[in-house]
Amino acid sequence: MLLGIDTSTQSVGIAIYDGHQILCEESWISRRYHTVELASAVDANLKRAGLNPKDLDVLAVATGPGSFTGLRIGMALVKGLAYTHQLPVIGIPTLNITARAVPPSEKRLAAVLQAGRTRLAVGWYITENDRWISEDLIENLSLEELLGKIDQPCILTGELTKEIREVTADHDLLTIVDPTLAMRSPKYLAELAWERWQAGDLDDVLTLKPYYLHKGDPIPG
Repeated sequence: MLLGIDTSTQSVGIAIYDGHQILCEESWISRRYHTVELASAVDANLKRAGLNPKDLDVLAVATGPGSFTGLRIGMALVKGLAYTHQLPVIGIPTLNITARAVPPSEKRLAAVLQAGRTRLAVGWYITENDRWISEDLIENLSLEELLGKIDQPCILTGELTKEIREVTADHDLLTIVDPTLAMRSPKYLAELAWERWQAGDLDDVLTLKPYYLHKGDPIPG
């Protein structure tokens, strides 16, 4: 049984997965109340699934990029559960979760999230073996800078505001993902983490840390 938690941005998500189906999933926009809302939401979802922390086998957490406070809160809760119940932990890059929802394509994929002050964290992906593979570079760009990098057919997904959708709607090389598919879903965090757990690919709970946003600098993928 896997519990996945994503607090990378204001879009917060929790999922419980048994490898066959998502038993519980909850997503909401948190207006900087992660600390107040998260623990109670985890408890409520466990109860809804008829579980308690002792029933869990593994924990998953989104590692960013994202907001400093949000990532720290999610990471702290997951590590606390891991230490208390002796559970393994798997960290999944936040933009990998965003990319997972998009069907594989021959086109390049740009997955974005809001980085504040009109900046975007942008991760680039290509398809290999019918799945998205990160190019291992996440950039902090303005929308203008992002559009300047589009020199081939590309899919754009993630935290796309109304303004971004309006500006990019008529771009010849861009395919814009529908809003219902573009936002992160914790079920994809759970799926990605489950695959790693089954492969024995775990993170060290002591050294696992989030990736924060730094304006103008590449962000580790």
